[in-house]
Amino acid sequence: RIPFLAYTSDELYRRELERFFYRGHWCYVGLEAEVPEPGDFKRTAIGERSVILTRDAEGRLHVVENICAHRGMRFCRERHGRRKSFVCPYHQWSYKPNGDLQGVPLRRGVKQDGQVLGGMPPEFRPEDHGLNKLKVATRGGVVFASFDHGVEPLEDYLGPAIVPWFDRLFDGRKLKILGYNRQRIPGNWKLMQENIKDPYHPGLLHTWFVTFGLWRADNKSRLVMDAKHRHAAMISTRGSGGQAGGVTQVESFKASMKLNDPSFLDIVPEPWWGGPTAVMTTIFPSVVLQQQVNSVSTRHIQPAGPGSFDFVWTHFGFEDDSPEMTERRLRQANLFGPAGFVSADDGEVIEFSQQAFESKPFHRAVAELGGREVGDTEHMVTETLIRGMYRYWREVMEASE
Repeated sequence: RIPFLAYTSDELYRRELERFFYRGHWCYVGLEAEVPEPGDFKRTAIGERSVILTRDAEGRLHVVENICAHRGMRFCRERHGRRKSFVCPYHQWSYKPNGDLQGVPLRRGVKQDGQVLGGMPPEFRPEDHGLNKLKVATRGGVVFASFDHGVEPLEDYLGPAIVPWFDRLFDGRKLKILGYNRQRIPGNWKLMQENIKDPYHPGLLHTWFVTFGLWRADNKSRLVMDAKHRHAAMISTRGSGGQAGGVTQVESFKASMKLNDPSFLDIVPEPWWGGPTAVMTTIFPSVVLQQQVNSVSTRHIQPAGPGSFDFVWTHFGFEDDSPEMTERRLRQANLFGPAGFVSADDGEVIEFSQQAFESKPFHRAVAELGGREVGDTEHMVTETLIRGMYRYWREVMEASE
């Protein structure tokens, strides 16, 4: 049982931010390909805190908090750019890309009538007033950061069951950014983690998936979790589409549905797939790694209160892709994003669920498909991944300080 209050309580939400986003966890911040050159930066978020991913003159990556060390202003407003330093517009304090303070106007005061007036005290040390610096880890071109400098190594955090699926997508090939989608979804942030830990809804909700066989309950599939059940990989191999007994006796299957542009199903198997045609990996708490046939992307979850979150899609390919493959990836990306043939459905059901939770906060949801236990499976007619996530959620939320 999952209490509706878990999606509506501001008190629980504030505790989630502290325990999942600001302490003890790695959070996704971006791809190295988004900041390829010295001076490049990307503004993003961890939880509700604004952070900046930067690359310094020596090519090193840094993540700093977007809060001026002087009076606390969020000084960076651009989403992307290139600059040698950051300057807070309020009082012109300036910082290097690594977060070190490099300039304070009027630090030594002003001269007037032979006297020096004002200025910082003599003991003021710039090295004590840099931006808040986060711990940074990269793997396969993906950048994670943590406010907690005592967090476990990233590989240990992912765990041996998830690392192979992570490395399957991010195997060291250079990435090429193809574009972005972003939306604000009026629902609790955990609902998106749930959505991508729910393998059987696509064959019921999504007409596109069930009709064209991209993700159905009769597809060959596996579900894999890390030892703490917080991360998961849903692995599926595409069927042929069309009728398949009870699987297509659902309202969302449309036997007469045809594509005006068949190229949306121009799917070309790639050697790195190794068999599966789709792998959806959730790295708790902040990111979904998507490979749906030739479309690959990251989906970044950025909470914005207990009843909403920003969802940022970064669509990418690989530098050695042919022009035809790049066009194919972009075309298939139309399945996803705010108005995607598939993903528009998810945004709506999350919104409608949140509306119900807020109208009846004392009620509860049921997640018992496939039993009440938690474990890996060889099929997708189960809610085991959701049960696993909430088992972990409860352990962390109920732990003493």
